[in-house]
Amino acid sequence: MSHPSAPPSPSFELLPGAADSPVILHVPHSAREIPADVRADLLLDDPALERELDHITDSHTARIADEAARACALTPWRFVNRLSRLVVDPERFPDEREEMLSVGMGAVYTRTTHHADLRPADHDPGPLVERYFRPYARAMTEAVADRLATTGRAVLIDLHSYPTAALPYELHGTDPRPAVCLGTDTVHTPPALLSAARKAFAECGETGLDSPFRGVYVPLEFYGEEPAVGALMVEIRRDTYMTEPGGLPDGPGVARLAAALAALVTAVSD
Repeated sequence: MSHPSAPPSPSFELLPGAADSPVILHVPHSAREIPADVRADLLLDDPALERELDHITDSHTARIADEAARACALTPWRFVNRLSRLVVDPERFPDEREEMLSVGMGAVYTRTTHHADLRPADHDPGPLVERYFRPYARAMTEAVADRLATTGRAVLIDLHSYPTAALPYELHGTDPRPAVCLGTDTVHTPPALLSAARKAFAECGETGLDSPFRGVYVPLEFYGEEPAVGALMVEIRRDTYMTEPGGLPDGPGVARLAAALAALVTAVSD
């Protein structure tokens, strides 16, 4: 059967893997790019925006996913956001269901990590949701549907990073901050997937569960309804592989994490 590909767009990219791989590595927050027309609506001056990008970007996670994919005998698929989450955050609910609205961080952010104004109070998120959020969601839904149709299952591994010290916007900033946080879901994270992740990341430091971030990303068409869609969020504490905030990657740390991610992909692909 033919495989779906993301429509021509600068905002995201679906990188094909092996035809029989069920795994999609999702990298939603690694980019810093902001289109000029979107930048014009942001209230921060250039130095302040660069500082915000340092804090909010999951720097180098696309590189970790790339190195992991190259190390796998059965290459996973990769779905990579090419724009900053300050444009839209593709993992938020685009409505009142989103708990991060309480700190101005729904699908379209209005506040920064330090509670400063990012967009005007009367900013209409609708155009950005239609232009960026909904095409991203459709493409991800199609990618997952294709893995289901081709292999009988799909496994979404969602790759993030987080700072060593909690930022003011975090809702659970006082929770433990292990080297690797695994976010789970009662429907979409089966015990075998969680066990494989714990084993794969054992060499990367302490592994925690749903702390300080929790949950998984699954397209809404499948969320809570299709157990054949497995999902796990992998949150890496930044001091394990880079200088903070937003600095250079640490080679050994990147290599170690990429090897662990490759081991996880291999385990769940078998």
